[in-house]
Amino acid sequence: MSQVLHEIEKKIITSLKVNPKQTPEQLEKSTSLSTDQIRRGMEWLKLKELAIVSESQSITLSLGKNGLESFHKGLPERRLIDLLKNESKKLQHLQKELGSVFGPAIGLARKNNWIDTSEDEITLKIYPSELPGEKTLKQIGENKIPKNEVDIADLSSIMKRPDFIIEDIIKTREISLTENAESIEITAGSSNAINVESKVPDVFVARTHPLKDTIDEIREIFVTLGFTEIIGNMTQPSFWNFDALFTPQDHPARELQDTFYLDGLSAKKIGTSEQIRKISESHKKNWRYYWDINEARKMVLRTHTTCVTIKHLAENKPDEARFFSLGRVFRNEKVSYKHLVEFNQIEGVVVGKNATLRDLMGIQREFYRRIGITKIKFWPTFFPYTEPSLQTMVYNDRLEKWVELFGMGIFRPEVTKPLGITKPVLAWGGGIERIAMLKYGLDDVREFYSNNLSWLRSVTKCQ
Repeated sequence: MSQVLHEIEKKIITSLKVNPKQTPEQLEKSTSLSTDQIRRGMEWLKLKELAIVSESQSITLSLGKNGLESFHKGLPERRLIDLLKNESKKLQHLQKELGSVFGPAIGLARKNNWIDTSEDEITLKIYPSELPGEKTLKQIGENKIPKNEVDIADLSSIMKRPDFIIEDIIKTREISLTENAESIEITAGSSNAINVESKVPDVFVARTHPLKDTIDEIREIFVTLGFTEIIGNMTQPSFWNFDALFTPQDHPARELQDTFYLDGLSAKKIGTSEQIRKISESHKKNWRYYWDINEARKMVLRTHTTCVTIKHLAENKPDEARFFSLGRVFRNEKVSYKHLVEFNQIEGVVVGKNATLRDLMGIQREFYRRIGITKIKFWPTFFPYTEPSLQTMVYNDRLEKWVELFGMGIFRPEVTKPLGITKPVLAWGGGIERIAMLKYGLDDVREFYSNNLSWLRSVTKCQ
């Protein structure tokens, strides 16, 4: 029979011809192969129908904390009837003598009609020579023994008692050769020297885009920090994109030169009547202008993902929460080495009774540390919907200067109160492409979208 065999397979077959049934652990010793090599060799031989892998399990028993106590001192009911063997006892005396096991002991003794109770005195009626479970306790003792060596009926009487019996299930795998393998002759062939440093042909396998890798890494960081991701639409009513965030309707950011509006489209439902009323009142009172609901209905390509988080807050009103949104946003800006009209943004919020700006700075420092950025500082700044507000600055060693990344702050009361949110809300957001530029040492954000194959193939997976 002709079979192409790997050296690992040959060693396993040779060993099994000497000792026909072996566990993986025994094979490791007999072949000097590693655990991983044995595992792979067994799978290869199974696929080639040269080996059979059988699985079995055995159960061992040992005593738990309460079982060991009963082994040394006797079962609670045995201790009770021993105290009553020569004379009746007062209830209070027995409680003091037996302590925490008095309840179970007296319950079992009554159930089996071993005792007689009259007012506060207990009298023994029957003194059993052997109690259910005592035989098992003596058999096991302080050892581990196979389950099939004990009396199952006696074992069952104490099996359900807490911390009495510990069951350990031991699974065993054994490998043996099939008839096909028995007929194979293993010969030691000559081996030629291999130059492991010789050049091999270049192979360009499929891989994820470096920007996608960064997005996935950021998502994983926030998930491991205990945050939950929320998803929202890329098209939003101006109500959630601007008005709910206390951005006045005459703010320059809402002009055509900054925002992409969906021509001729208006949202029929933008929020509850209560939300609309309170937000319009907040605008009228604080910005002192006429708030137009038709402006709030205009549909836009979202300019940030904050519209997703604020809508989620308004609908759920959590007392405590940590969540983030991550996705595409759109700005009508002139394309340059650091600006795009379409890019990715990460946005997050923390809601909590005692949440402070110091907590927010701590979250940001931990995020940057996990992504590999250590030189960080915070500058005061202004945002329409947070107060106080900060800008995160990180140091770019290659450019030898500080660059801005995330904006952050605490949502203003004018944002949270109209939506019924009573607890402080920490918020931050920023462009993911800027983080990716730092990770991959790029000076121009447009390189992520130029499809330069030579660069894409040269970028290492881990930065």
